[in-house]
Amino acid sequence: MREDFREILRLVRPSARVLDIGCGEGELLELLAREKQADGRGIEISAQGVSACLARGLAVAQGDADRDLEQFPAKAFDYAVLSQTLQATHRPKAVLEAMLRLAERAIVSFPNFGHWRVRWSLLSRGRMPETRALPDPWWATANIHLCSLADFTALCDELGLRIEACAALSADRPARQIDPRKAIENWRAEQALFLLSRRPGPDFVEPTDGPRDLFSR
Repeated sequence: MREDFREILRLVRPSARVLDIGCGEGELLELLAREKQADGRGIEISAQGVSACLARGLAVAQGDADRDLEQFPAKAFDYAVLSQTLQATHRPKAVLEAMLRLAERAIVSFPNFGHWRVRWSLLSRGRMPETRALPDPWWATANIHLCSLADFTALCDELGLRIEACAALSADRPARQIDPRKAIENWRAEQALFLLSRRPGPDFVEPTDGPRDLFSR
């Protein structure tokens, strides 16, 4: 199982309403339905992915995250998930805003362009990096808006989003909870996963429906 899928399963509460944006062939939606009895929906840009999802009995529509999220009503879901897809969108800021309009919480994972392997590759080779998290050459990648941990954290601040939790992900070690504002994490997090919500207003009451240590083992 992909490490970000494993952590998403930990975060999503049972029977939640979930929208998986860029759901591919539906692996995550299927896991959420089986393990968390989630009421899952998906949106996927490729016809091949949509067909694979429908063959699995999943509720998935063909659509583009950059244009079609506005079709969903506000607060229609408990969670909106964007797993390893943000960097492939044309308008990542607008997509993030839309996610927190249509869902109470957003879960976003992406490769960290500030990781030491990326920096070393640029420094030593002088070419666009090819790493475990970014395996494709520059001319074949779908990624058009790569960002670092620090970049994404700054965008959350600009949009007034609350970072409820953040985890560093790697292909060869368990996820670990981190403070994304610490400079060292921008060096050593190969990938990152964020749980986001709108910053609370003056009348906010802290919810009690979930664990405080979201990434504890």
